[in-house]
Amino acid sequence: MEFREILVIILGAVFINNFVLNRFLGICPFVGVSRQIEASIGMSLAVVFVMTLAGAATWCVNKYLLVQFDVEYLQTVSFILVIAALVQLVEMFLQKTSPVLYSALGIYLPLITTNCAVLGVAVLNIREARTFLETVIFSASAAVGFGIALILMAGIRERLELVDLPKPFRGAPIAFIVAALMAIAFMGFSGMKL
Repeated sequence: MEFREILVIILGAVFINNFVLNRFLGICPFVGVSRQIEASIGMSLAVVFVMTLAGAATWCVNKYLLVQFDVEYLQTVSFILVIAALVQLVEMFLQKTSPVLYSALGIYLPLITTNCAVLGVAVLNIREARTFLETVIFSASAAVGFGIALILMAGIRERLELVDLPKPFRGAPIAFIVAALMAIAFMGFSGMKL
């Protein structure tokens, strides 16, 4: 695999086909956790860890179990089980090492299990017939793109707390307006030539 191919995968997943701003996957944690930068950074790190490991693990499960036994129709169920197990590991790790972050993430940490962005990475890797290395690179890059969008959104929302907004725009409405503007801004990356 050439460096140029790796760069195309990374830039494509982080900026051009960002899971939140282009594919609209993972909107629930994107809007829910993006109120504070600290919680957004913690969520981003958890998603990077889970998404990267989930991509690698689901690739292995698909190649060495599902394809070998000709039961590819069980992909969704088996992928969700792998993702749920990884989220449990992250949850136990955070509860022991960082109780403050664990409580700040609250319900959104277990929601990584049902985060369609994590499942989307697993399914896209299989659909695109990526190699193991390409799968790991794409999964990590997609997670970093998710994290960048989440942290940018948190920074903007923290600033918006200091602004005197009209009452109808406070809360979720301004969050969706900002998300739409960020999506338009990220569309500018689609014209990149690599």
